[in-house]
Amino acid sequence: MCYLDLYQSGELLQHIREGYRRLAACDLCPHDCGVNRIRGERGVCGAALKPRIASANVHRGEEPPISGTRGSGTIFLSGCSLKCVFCQNFPISQLGNGDEISTGELAVRMLKLQRQGVHNINFVTPTHYLPQILAALWLAIPQGFCLPVVWNTSGYEKVDALRLLDGIVAIYLPDMKYTDDAQAVEVSSAPGYCAVNQAAVTEMQRQVGQLQLDDDGIAVKGMIIRHLVLPEGRAGSAEILHWIAKNLGTETHIALMSQYFPAHRAAGNTGGLNRSLTVAEYDAAVEALEAEGLDNGWVQELDEERSPI
Repeated sequence: MCYLDLYQSGELLQHIREGYRRLAACDLCPHDCGVNRIRGERGVCGAALKPRIASANVHRGEEPPISGTRGSGTIFLSGCSLKCVFCQNFPISQLGNGDEISTGELAVRMLKLQRQGVHNINFVTPTHYLPQILAALWLAIPQGFCLPVVWNTSGYEKVDALRLLDGIVAIYLPDMKYTDDAQAVEVSSAPGYCAVNQAAVTEMQRQVGQLQLDDDGIAVKGMIIRHLVLPEGRAGSAEILHWIAKNLGTETHIALMSQYFPAHRAAGNTGGLNRSLTVAEYDAAVEALEAEGLDNGWVQELDEERSPI
């Protein structure tokens, strides 16, 4: 991946300035909190000005084209614009565990992972730190940073914010969580999730297209959509898969995930969220996937062992 043109043309710097301008009355995500994060105010995501990260390590548990043979350089950002009652990473996303660092230190972490031989730099839950990530990239490029950037997101993204990533993010890894806004609000505190999410993944596909692999089967560009099947059909899996096939194409790569369990506050919830997924529930989602002709991607066993579709 070559970012020098974006760097030398000044386009990346323009994106950074626009991103930081938006932090003064933050509207980076659909919550539109309007807080002044430049002054340290915090909105729904819990983020202020400096990026807070929980870890920056080589990760081998992503989809095969992301992890490959050498792993993905995964940087977990603290905080989140969603408040999922079942979040399995809640100490990071909801409690804000992690260390506040400068954008310069974030650039150092990216370059260190590159030296370790990873295939990409994978930002997990990055939306609320979009300007800071771009600033870190601007610092890292002159020092030789050249890996594909993966944007690993809940999919609760604004199109105008995503446009700041055009030409910068090589691989989008969004969730599509719900087809019912009432469920999105009840379970994840995400008003308007469905229309926002559909517009976001449409924009992502416009930017990067369908998944492209190199000769070794490693992702170089494109999109993989993740969908976590929920108990009692609460994610609307069949409807989501139908929408993907109709609007994004049957060649779209899907990771259909089975690893739901009642983490965080879900154990005290109702409507099935207080139990794990059943085999029958996951099998129904797999059948819907096959019925839509979505043949690219991965399904899982309930023990989380992945296998090709």
